[in-house]
Amino acid sequence: MSDWRDATLDRMRQLILEAAQGITEEQKWKKPSNPAGVPVWSHGGIICTGEAYKDKVKLTFMHGAALPDPAGLFNAPGTGGTRRAIDIREGEKVDAAKFKALVRAAVVLNSGSAKKKTKTAASKAEPVKLLSGGNPQIAKGDGDAPVQAYIAAMPGFKRDIGRWLDKLIERHVPNVKKAVRWNSPFYGTEENDWFIAVHCLTKYVKVTFFNGMALKPIPPGGTEKSKEARWIDIYEGDKRDDKLMASWVKQAAKLPGWSGH
Repeated sequence: MSDWRDATLDRMRQLILEAAQGITEEQKWKKPSNPAGVPVWSHGGIICTGEAYKDKVKLTFMHGAALPDPAGLFNAPGTGGTRRAIDIREGEKVDAAKFKALVRAAVVLNSGSAKKKTKTAASKAEPVKLLSGGNPQIAKGDGDAPVQAYIAAMPGFKRDIGRWLDKLIERHVPNVKKAVRWNSPFYGTEENDWFIAVHCLTKYVKVTFFNGMALKPIPPGGTEKSKEARWIDIYEGDKRDDKLMASWVKQAAKLPGWSGH
């Protein structure tokens, strides 16, 4: 479009994006008859869509029926039980302040709905199974999410140790990559593979450095069969040495790690 409809839609787009931080926009529902698709603005769910017709520009709010509209901006007929729309014809202008207030109300509504969905999903989630020694059974996966699921399922005092280690590693290895392998959180870097793993046992949490023999000082745990790996076992009530653990983590992250195969 290169007429009044284009200018109108562009103005409303700017008002939507100015109304609240974090609003995203995309083009959905592309098809041969409409290859450009439909503009969609979202924040915790769809706020509204924008469409241009021969004689008007239509902004349809997905949950408009639940929004306060004291200014009476919704003026389009036949929008159904939940949706409400604003029709803008040539020469008409929508009050900017009132329209932004409507968009912000939609953002708040979506935020509340998202929280309810999250709470419902969490309440329906199956409890994590604890294996031998109280070790959480978490499916293999890459990224922070499976690691956080493991930490949240660590029983008793072990959960606090897991959180402490996770934050300490993030702080001292900004480019850290995470995964869960064999029901244990793994931490590594793209350059040097995995350098540390965490595992729950009955009375303690085992923190294993895959190249522990190269660390200074060498972590206390290890056997002749473990070759390069060394570890430290952290029991309930043990004093945590932030400085020493940070030193080990920073050293280990720079050394060749374990590929995981």
